Amino acid sequence: MYNRKTLDISAYLVVGPENTNGRPVKDIVFAAVKSGFTIVQVRSKVASAREMIALTRDAADAIRELGLCQKCSLVVDDRLDVVLAAREEGIKVDGIHVGQSDIPVEICRKYLGEDSIVGLSAQTEELFDYVKKADTSCIDYFGAGPLHPTQTKPDCGKDSSGKIITRDFEEIEKLAKVSPIPVVVGGGVKAADIPQLAKTGIAGFFVVSAVAGADDVEAASRELCELWHKNAK
Repeated sequence: MYNRKTLDISAYLVVGPENTNGRPVKDIVFAAVKSGFTIVQVRSKVASAREMIALTRDAADAIRELGLCQKCSLVVDDRLDVVLAAREEGIKVDGIHVGQSDIPVEICRKYLGEDSIVGLSAQTEELFDYVKKADTSCIDYFGAGPLHPTQTKPDCGKDSSGKIITRDFEEIEKLAKVSPIPVVVGGGVKAADIPQLAKTGIAGFFVVSAVAGADDVEAASRELCELWHKNAK
């Protein structure tokens, strides 16, 4: 029923109403998925639970209208309650993405079932040691970064002292080699970064502003996806 077996994180869009310059989330998702994005994460730190359910419905409707429900996955950031409520309302949500301080992945897996997607943001400090030793039995991929500091998630990559730790391409290549599960990398990623990022061996890139903030969402999405597929190992 859900897309765990067909999960493709090569082109990963993170989007919420804070990121779209006042445009509907559904329109952004429609244009991005039409142009090649393979997974969408609905994320908002300001939306209420009911607003999040509505946003999730909009994203699911965009994917369904394109006839790509089995090829493009839909996950919600952090909110297990939203995923469960959305499913109760008949919305196809394939899973959840959580951070280190969010609901534990074991609980997400228990409530969402074996065919659902569960993604986890990798630990910032001692990243490589963590990724090698982490229990990955309940998760499908790691999210890592940032490649650059990013305004859409100012705390991304922040260590315990408050310093932002960015990742260079050499570190990302190492991460791809040591991780037992696929890794998607983002954080300020732009089209110019994609060729080198694709050659590191990671499973995909994630973006927010490069698509959701673009003047021409469809063109920006197409460029990112084409660059990825042209250069990926």
